[in-house]
Amino acid sequence: MTAIPRIGIDAMGGDFGPSAVADGTALALREAPGRCEVTLVGDEAEIRPALKRAHADGLPIRIVHASEQIGMAEKAVAAARRKSQSSLGILTQLHKEGGVDAVFSAGNTGAVVATALLGLGRLESVSRPALACFMPNPGGGTVVLDVGANAECKPSYLVQFAHMGSVYARYLLGRENPRVGLLSIGEEDTKGNTLVLETLPLLRKSRHLHFIGNVEGRDVFKGTCDVVVTDGFTGNVVLKTAESVASLLSHRVKDTLRKDPLARLGALFMLPALRRLKAEIDWEEYGAAPLLGVNGVCFIGHGASGPRAIRSAIRTMTRFVEQRVNEHIREEILADHDTAA
Repeated sequence: MTAIPRIGIDAMGGDFGPSAVADGTALALREAPGRCEVTLVGDEAEIRPALKRAHADGLPIRIVHASEQIGMAEKAVAAARRKSQSSLGILTQLHKEGGVDAVFSAGNTGAVVATALLGLGRLESVSRPALACFMPNPGGGTVVLDVGANAECKPSYLVQFAHMGSVYARYLLGRENPRVGLLSIGEEDTKGNTLVLETLPLLRKSRHLHFIGNVEGRDVFKGTCDVVVTDGFTGNVVLKTAESVASLLSHRVKDTLRKDPLARLGALFMLPALRRLKAEIDWEEYGAAPLLGVNGVCFIGHGASGPRAIRSAIRTMTRFVEQRVNEHIREEILADHDTAA
């Protein structure tokens, strides 16, 4: 790893393409000069005008041309195998060869996961990678994983997710001894489906985890624990529900203020508090979700990622590289295997 993290971005991924990527990259580099360097991979003919509009002259940005791109509706694995010259494929190869220290894409999530697995492989002793998402709450936030990489899981996968999430919470969120919970339909040990019932005793036996037992969906937003583990199907439902509730809350507040003059008057005095609330629940403030467990640093963004989300993703990836999170994950997984043996 170089002294200054080198961040690689799929400039063609997401709903807004190079325009949002250029604006977000320029924003991140201006906010933290000298903190990182950025490589944009994609159609050079589209990227250069976008950087010009973003007034990015003089910033540490380089462009690597890619002649193809993977669409949001394409079949993930087939596209990953077929389009080796796509922006995502070239970006991943660049990471594998050491040209960048981390990669980000807001494109087709399935294709990003497939390309990362095909191109980078998994960390030693990791059975499956997991997509981790940060959920804001009064306790400072909770990491939930998996939120979409594995629709079906074995108990041993969830144990590894717990270790990976714990390391992420320790080094990225500053939690000294992260509390880990297993998502279920009740706190009692007898509650849950087969996966939960079989995973519970395995988590209790893991000496390197601060496991607090079963937790419910409401605990994700109460801050009961720092890490919540579940299968990718359930985790994705939790994620999409949280996003829609946050969007509903924002729209309802705006609608109420528009219709009620007295509410608008009161809002003038509450403006600082409302801005803080918006920042806390706005997913763009957190930028992207890491695909933990791959032999590299891979972050995946929302398809609707705008400049602020890109900015936030670059900021988080820079810290991830600086904190050597992957090395710590490898150490923790191996230590748990040694203990189990």
